[in-house]
Amino acid sequence: MRWDRFFEDIEDQLASEWEAERAALDTEAERLRLSRVTLHDRLAALIAADGDPTAVGIEVHGGSTLTAPVVGLGTDWLLASPWGSRSGAALVPFSAIAGISLPHADMLRSARPDAAAASPLARRATFGFVVRDLVRRRVGVRVQGLDSRVLSGTIDRAGVDHLDLALHEPGAVRRAGDVQGYRLVPFTAIGWIAADAGLARPA
Repeated sequence: MRWDRFFEDIEDQLASEWEAERAALDTEAERLRLSRVTLHDRLAALIAADGDPTAVGIEVHGGSTLTAPVVGLGTDWLLASPWGSRSGAALVPFSAIAGISLPHADMLRSARPDAAAASPLARRATFGFVVRDLVRRRVGVRVQGLDSRVLSGTIDRAGVDHLDLALHEPGAVRRAGDVQGYRLVPFTAIGWIAADAGLARPA
């Protein structure tokens, strides 16, 4: 037996075992890291990307899909711009999202979010907070339900889990004589809200 060959074989075997062990540890560390990543983190990574934002398919419960870039983010909602401008932005509660389709490269990139990229607003502003801001602004809105029906009007009040909508023609100013009815709408029934005057993009 050639001892130099024997030691070479042992060194190769040890190196191979060490590589396998390191790969296993790396895989386990990656699984652990991924177990802590939230949907919010992944959406924030899409917004933080340099260049033009990529359009994604936001599938809403009930069957409708908004194809648009995500341009803003709050605690439990996202702001998408399917009509190409902030004035055409849609506020989508996370609870309404059935799935999000996006290119594979963006999916992989979003799985490695940068925690420092998320704005403080993105962690504090809730869906209810933004709806109450729409009440304050007195702007006309279109509210699409999860059943794909669209209601037009002005939000008069917003509670913890619902809003009061005065129904009137799209684009019209809310006047008592033009109101066609009133509707209580639970937040859980909302697919998205679009404001006639636009929704401000968070900083």
